[in-house]
Amino acid sequence: MKIRKPDVLPFSLLVIFILFWIVSAIAPRYREVWLAENLLTVAFVLLLILTYRVFRFSNLSYSLLFGFMLLHVLGSYYSYSEMPLFSYFKELFGLSRNHYERLVHFLFGIVFFLPLQEFCRKKLRLSQGWSLLFAFMTIAALKGMYEVLEYGWLLVTKNELIGMAYLGMQGDAWDAQKDIFWGLVGAGMSWIGMAVKDDSRKKGKGK
Repeated sequence: MKIRKPDVLPFSLLVIFILFWIVSAIAPRYREVWLAENLLTVAFVLLLILTYRVFRFSNLSYSLLFGFMLLHVLGSYYSYSEMPLFSYFKELFGLSRNHYERLVHFLFGIVFFLPLQEFCRKKLRLSQGWSLLFAFMTIAALKGMYEVLEYGWLLVTKNELIGMAYLGMQGDAWDAQKDIFWGLVGAGMSWIGMAVKDDSRKKGKGK
């Protein structure tokens, strides 16, 4: 199969991700947690593949999504609450929890903001301002829905291991709310960054 030049990067990232994902499936720390974490992963990657000819994101968006998905799969392999490097940081600095989950929620807001904004601009034909607002609100909705799905999955499976490792609460009753908060902080930072960049571009054209 001949790959067109514009398709080389997305195709390459997809191949690398699939290989990484297969390796993660061989011997995850908790098989049940890995399965729970990767249901949406598989669905999302399939969605990107099936809609590729209908709507193509920028290479920057695909690269950001690729990096985020690698971090997510890594989290599913070890479980977010037991990521070795961040467990080391926890012990080293006397932290109350393993903060890998918080980091990934924060990065979700940063990473997904750009492709959502691109979709709003190019497909929905929204203005720059409305596309930024829509991207932020979509991330807020997705974060809330994801937390509800996590708890729903626990209620359906009634699996104590999933309750501890999949939800990753680590004894924090406000864990879900904090996850949403950090996702919105990440999205807000992307919003500000893109707004400043757009403003600078307009000023540059006005000179």
